[in-house]
Amino acid sequence: MLTIGKLAAAAGVTVRTVRHYHHIGLLPEPERDASGYRRYSAQTVVDLIRIRTLADAGVPLARIDALLHAQPSEFAAAVTDIDAALQRRIDELTAHRGRIAELAGGEALFLPPEVVAVLNRMRGLGIGELRVRLERDAWILMQALAPHVVAQRVREKNAEFDDPETTRLYLACDRSVDWDPDDPRLDRLIDDLDAWTTGHEGDTDRAGYVELVSSRISETSPAWRRVVEGLAHRAGQRRTAAHRG
Repeated sequence: MLTIGKLAAAAGVTVRTVRHYHHIGLLPEPERDASGYRRYSAQTVVDLIRIRTLADAGVPLARIDALLHAQPSEFAAAVTDIDAALQRRIDELTAHRGRIAELAGGEALFLPPEVVAVLNRMRGLGIGELRVRLERDAWILMQALAPHVVAQRVREKNAEFDDPETTRLYLACDRSVDWDPDDPRLDRLIDDLDAWTTGHEGDTDRAGYVELVSSRISETSPAWRRVVEGLAHRAGQRRTAAHRG
């Protein structure tokens, strides 16, 4: 008769595994003897080895008990069914691996090539990776909420980066990320951005996602939050004045 430790060692499993099989009813648990120990027979070793072999082959634990007591024809049919299920799982994992491999493409996984080219152009201009990531997120939101404007916005973006003043403003915003929100330099930046925005009003309709983009930018930097709020305040003043006029 064997202790649980010797049973586990003989079957090539851990004591914890044996106890788990007891818990789920897969392996009967013997009563304790007069000394307070559970003793296992050679038959239990055989049963445990059969359970371990089936489990190692990928048979779900919930199906092992039925297989242990199945007739040869039933066993063969069950194994065929399990093999088919395993093949389906392999196919799923293969597909997942393909998706994981695509992740190496980074932005190309989520965005069309022409948008990725815009992001890479920003990097080439010296705009920092944090600002590029925010731009990437804006494109993802745009593609989800207003896909019909993506092509036009790509054209607009490239035209903007052809303009030295627009590039200067992008770089100025990029440098301001760590500024104190009370830094007086932000006042000048807001002035410049407001003038630029006023000159570009009437561009692509971005109402469906602009609020989310602004929120994303505001969450990133206190200085940028002040810029976003300042621009929104001025835009509101212009709308009020236009309405009164």
